[in-house]
Amino acid sequence: MPVKPPAQDARPAAPPPRGPGAVLAAAARSVRGPLLGSLVLLAGHQAGEALVPVVVGVVVDRAVDGGAAGALLGCLALLAADFLFLSLCYRFGSRLSTRAREHSAHRLRVRLAGRLLAHDDAAGRDRLPGDLLTVTGSDTQVVGQFTSWLGMTTGNLVAVGLGAALLLRMSVPLGLLVLLGTPAVLLLMNRAGRPLERRGAAEQAAAARAAATAVDYVSGLRVLKGLRAERTALRHYEGVNRESLRATVTAARTEAVLDGAGTLLAGVLVAAVALVAGRLALGGDLGLGDLIACVGLCQFLLAPIQGLLELGPALARARASARRIAVLLDAPAPPPGTARLPEDVPVRGELTVRGLAHEALRGVDLRLAPGEHLGLVVPEPVAAAELLACLAGDLAPAHGTICLDGVPLTALDRAEARGAVLVAPHQAYLFDGTVLDNLRPDEGEAGEAVTSADTEALHAAAATDLVDGLAHGTATRVGERGAFLSGGQRQRLALARALRAAPPVLVLHDPTTAVDAVTQTRIARGIRTLRAGRTTLVLTSSLALLGACDRVAVLREGRVTASGPHTALLATDGFYGKVVSA
Repeated sequence: MPVKPPAQDARPAAPPPRGPGAVLAAAARSVRGPLLGSLVLLAGHQAGEALVPVVVGVVVDRAVDGGAAGALLGCLALLAADFLFLSLCYRFGSRLSTRAREHSAHRLRVRLAGRLLAHDDAAGRDRLPGDLLTVTGSDTQVVGQFTSWLGMTTGNLVAVGLGAALLLRMSVPLGLLVLLGTPAVLLLMNRAGRPLERRGAAEQAAAARAAATAVDYVSGLRVLKGLRAERTALRHYEGVNRESLRATVTAARTEAVLDGAGTLLAGVLVAAVALVAGRLALGGDLGLGDLIACVGLCQFLLAPIQGLLELGPALARARASARRIAVLLDAPAPPPGTARLPEDVPVRGELTVRGLAHEALRGVDLRLAPGEHLGLVVPEPVAAAELLACLAGDLAPAHGTICLDGVPLTALDRAEARGAVLVAPHQAYLFDGTVLDNLRPDEGEAGEAVTSADTEALHAAAATDLVDGLAHGTATRVGERGAFLSGGQRQRLALARALRAAPPVLVLHDPTTAVDAVTQTRIARGIRTLRAGRTTLVLTSSLALLGACDRVAVLREGRVTASGPHTALLATDGFYGKVVSA
């Protein structure tokens, strides 16, 4: 059959970020509007704060010198206006800073989710759910928090710079002491903050392992209870959580030492400025008003200098989180397919497996004619899992090929291959939404009315009575992972979703293990009727499902050992009869 070359996208793809610095820069650029506004307003707030002791010093000088009452009132009015200005700047600047923090974290989470959904094989396949949850949750929040720090840091820089300029006006030594001492202290704290970055990364990794373990155990809680393995699981979780606690305490201890050292250094610098100012006042080089202004500036500068010193630990934490985010964002995308299914010709649905070999597969040869309804009996769970993973494109086999209408699935784009061959796994995974949301997740909230396709899929999966028994019908919420439904209800709804998608080739794995024999028979007839003319492969040992198939094949010890009608195999193949009758 003719094969179309892959379509070329005229828009060049944006290069992915390269490391934690690029992640932080991208987060800041994504909220440049509110971030710039917070920079300006918080800088204005700090400038207003710096002017307060200067205006107070002028008022004292005028009062001591016996200035006119009008001049004093003018200075007091200026002081009141300054307080009004700095309070308004802080109010709206803080609001914009919070907006920048939350929006940058939100956009980074959305970007990560899009990356994982688009290229799950490269970015998230080998990561546990708890690990991914930690990265998309707490790590993005830390990066967003650092984005808001940029506004406060700008304000602190303006405060120190303006304070130094005002001190230079009073005395050159005082101004130089602030201008030279602050960068020296910042450099020292930045170098001291490097261990915190390493320990922060270790803390996040340990927390991710603990979260992943918790998610896995909660998801399999029923299995653990059935196996009476709760105590073993608890001991394992205690060990993992203890490692997380140890890493957290170590990082917190380092951060506390750095914070204490920063406070001490800031206090020493301000005390040195106050000491020099006192000596100058004793020598007559500073007037009373300037001395009061200088003391006020020293008290004021303590907070912005300490804030600048806290930037080092904040940057260390943000870089540790950004590095974990960059690992996901920088993961290479899967290579594009080298072939495309022709758009002007419908997919016939011919599925051919030739020499498929992996660990449990020893050379599988199987052909499904277009529109054929084939049952496949695979007694070995590992072999079934490998075959399903190969059909879904999640596993590259060691040898052999799987072709759709003569085109290898590995040559197709991942999205196109999945759209043509849909593999519905045995584990029914439902999303926290309504029945209708789960039945057609690709449409989102586009349509609320039940269509004929919805009704047909529900009927084929014997799920009509399920919907009728729910309080709000198809608008009933099913809970996270379908927690509000029974096992059989979840399985039937997941089957209805797969049937509703109507792919050219549908692969079902044990879709009726949680329902009774009568319901299995109804489902077998429903699948056969709804999938008429479209290729369907059912991995099962259910007599009802196998009896409704055109043909049945047996996969034994990694190879297809028998093939034929269900009744013929029952009469001639003892192994087949033993498996399906168990």
